[in-house]
Amino acid sequence: MRHLTDAGGKISLMWERINATARPRRRIVAVIGSGHAADPCCPEVGRLIASLGFDLLTGGGGGVMEAVSRAFHETAPRSGLVIGVVPGRLAPIESLEARHPSQIKYEIPAGYPNEWVELVIYTHLPDSGLQGTLRSSRNHINVLSSDAIVALPGEEGTASEIWLALQYGVPIIAYGNHRPEAIQEVRLAKSLVELTEFLQSTSR
Repeated sequence: MRHLTDAGGKISLMWERINATARPRRRIVAVIGSGHAADPCCPEVGRLIASLGFDLLTGGGGGVMEAVSRAFHETAPRSGLVIGVVPGRLAPIESLEARHPSQIKYEIPAGYPNEWVELVIYTHLPDSGLQGTLRSSRNHINVLSSDAIVALPGEEGTASEIWLALQYGVPIIAYGNHRPEAIQEVRLAKSLVELTEFLQSTSR
């Protein structure tokens, strides 16, 4: 992983996580989008990612996350897994940090993980939405764990993941009926063919 500084002094991250001598590893595509409403593009996006041999990563909840996961899961044959990174809250987390024995309560929101998730990653990170860029948000894990990201229409949480992807330098493309102001710095794929080409290019 290298740190690169552009002319404006902004730090971006660019990693070379696979080199010529590294063993092959699984490739992960994250899909981000609304946790409440499923975009009409969800089924074709899920099927495409499965057919290309990637693992699928989402935030493990409803809406876009569930619809894409279902389409991916129901695609046959497939070699990839459905991964869900779910939010959680620990109380009192201060006791764990200080190594003070106490009764710990762990809670995850209702509806997490959705029924299509095959590999669940439970976190202690509760924040999302407008707080999606805070250190206490799983959005950092979602972005940093991905080889590429497909952004479907969403709200504040999706916007925060788009922003993190741009800061971390993770390849990202938008697809679906986005508001123009929501994806100003992100390329919009106008067809499934264009989206396919983008994903294939990230796996080379």
